[in-house]
Formats: sequence, structure tokens, C-alpha cells
Amino acid sequence: VGGRRVVVVSLHRLLEPQVDASAAPGAIVFGRGEQRPFELDLLLVTGASGLDVELCGVLVEACADGTHLVLCAEEGAPPPAGPGRPLDDLEASETVPVVELDAEPPADPLGTLAAAVRGGDLVAVDAPGKEVVIVPAADPGEAVHRTVQLMTDSIPRALGIPLDDVQVVAPAAGGEAGTTALNAALKARLNPGPGRFAGMDPGDRVVVAAPLPQAPAGEVGVVLGGGPRGLDVQFAGGMVTIPPADAARLRHGWAVTVAQGRGTPRPAVVAVMSAEGLSRPLVAAAFGLARRHLSVVQAAGPALARAVRETEAAGRRTRLARLVVQ
Repeated sequence: VGGRRVVVVSLHRLLEPQVDASAAPGAIVFGRGEQRPFELDLLLVTGASGLDVELCGVLVEACADGTHLVLCAEEGAPPPAGPGRPLDDLEASETVPVVELDAEPPADPLGTLAAAVRGGDLVAVDAPGKEVVIVPAADPGEAVHRTVQLMTDSIPRALGIPLDDVQVVAPAAGGEAGTTALNAALKARLNPGPGRFAGMDPGDRVVVAAPLPQAPAGEVGVVLGGGPRGLDVQFAGGMVTIPPADAARLRHGWAVTVAQGRGTPRPAVVAVMSAEGLSRPLVAAAFGLARRHLSVVQAAGPALARAVRETEAAGRRTRLARLVVQ
């Protein structure tokens, strides 16, 4: 662009996470920071609403004097999984320029649905190619059953989308139709086993629930095996060995929470909607992950439309906006 090189990389890898035995349990040490900042003219971060206050602090410290930092996010995106809401606080502080870009009108049923939900309206969309399918479920047990059918049979068979390209998302891990229950049912169907390696078996799909030096939170991989050195997992960037002490940061990943899945679109998404914990930003984020097909397992009844219409994300008490002004 204009004779300058543009590189696309995940923020986690850009910050150069290090394996540091002296780090506090659960802490990630990054190679980039105030003492070794980025050598960049411009750093553009997409999906910046997912930055919690700690990661945002690391990012800002790693920007040298003269580096221009642009934080981008969809309007109405849910807050980060971690503490704080730095993007909203920076906007509220009125100390940085804020630019709102005009979005192009959605060109397909998936885009039309996601845009309507962001605007507070749960609409029925015309989907001649089965881009959007609503699957009613009378209760959480039926929701789990329907989800297993969709992922393992209906979507691959009817739409030709391989199972590896299908991701299940749910609002939370707990509950009768949360990701824990969904993963238990999917493992029993897809890869039954005793959990030989830290509760995992070769062939299990896993998700990084808390950041690792080897992979950011939300990254999905497949277990290859394990042993005394740890768990061997194939991620998109290659095979890594997760030490036994860090294996607890992994969860089964056929089903992930919306927070874990954000920023990682998939060809097909099965969004399991139960009545608990719904909000407009959460539903919009879940639906927005689908690129070719979205199945909505509707176990929430009228609570789904009500949440889209009335419920914003829960408020957070923060001080960043005031501190920036000071």
C-alpha cells in the first residue's frame, strides 16, 4: 500500500509471547513492550472491543513514539471476556479521535440478519440457499440433541460443509445447554474415549480458554497425543506441546462460548440460544460468526426476541475514562 509493506498477524503473535518459568501462574510474558516496542508506522487492530484492560495496556506500552494506533470494532459489540472496557472508555474520554464508517448494505441473508439484530430487531430473513435455518427446541435437552444432529449429520450432508468447518456456539459454559453439556454430547458422538491426557483424547477438538504462550484465547486445535512432556495439539500455525501445568487452560472445543469464538468466523455456525444470559450484543456476535450457514437452535422462546429488542450488555464500573482525562 503506497509502497509500504502491510503484514496481517494475530495480536497475540505480534506481541511475541514468551515461555518464562519465572512468570506468575497463568501470566503471559510478552517480548514486546516499553523496552522493545514495535517498529511500525501504523498498527490497526480489528475486533478491538475484545481487548480487556490488561491486554490493551500491554499493546499501548508496545507502541513506540510516532506509531499510530487505530482500534476498530463493530458498533454494539459485546465487552471483552476479561476485565474492563478500554475501547468504550477511550471513546467516552473524548481524548482520542473517533471515526464512524458508513457500512455497506448487507448483501446476503446472513448479513441482513446480523445487521437487524445489531439494530435491535430479530427478523425473519429470506434464505433460499438455506443460509439461515431456525431449529426450534422445546427444552435444553432437545437443544443438545438437535445440535448434535446438525453438526454431525444435517449440515455436512445437506450443505456439503465438512464437520471440521462447523462450530457450535452458546452464550455460556454452564447450564443444561451450555458448552460443557454440548461438548460432552458431541464427544460421546464424535470421539468417545476415557480422556487419557488431561481429560483429552487424540482427535478431540479443543479451544484455548485462557491464553497460552503458544496460542491466544479462543484458538481452536485438535489433540494429537500426549505424554509426560504435555499435550500435543495441532493449531492452525503448527503443532505445539502444552505443558501439563498449562493443560487446564484447554477445554473441549466442538462447542465454544460466544466470548471464545469472537473474531474467528467459521463457514457454518450452530448458535444454541437458551433463555439465560442473552443480550443484543451477544446474539449479534454469535450470529455474525457464520460465513456460509447459520443454524439457530431456538430454546429461548420469546426471551430471544426480547433480549435483542431490549437488553444491552451488562454495565461495568471502570475508571479508565477519568484517568485518561486526568
